[in-house]
Amino acid sequence: MKQRLQQRLQELTAEFESGQKVLTELDDKRTNVQNTLLRIQGAIQLLEEELAKENEDETSVSSNELDTEALTANNGA
Repeated sequence: MKQRLQQRLQELTAEFESGQKVLTELDDKRTNVQNTLLRIQGAIQLLEEELAKENEDETSVSSNELDTEALTANNGA
């Protein structure tokens, strides 16, 4: 009886250690995924800001072109 209990204890201890190892690996993987997502989020934000700047520049150029055309039209009339 004692031998069976010791064997079962060893089995459960090994299973517990294996489970802890898997949990540690999953925690590491989760941390890595979180860090990757943070980097991606930062890149997305940067690109969105750059695109917004580009749109502002294009709008400004278009507005200046319209103003120049209006002035030319008024001076020619």
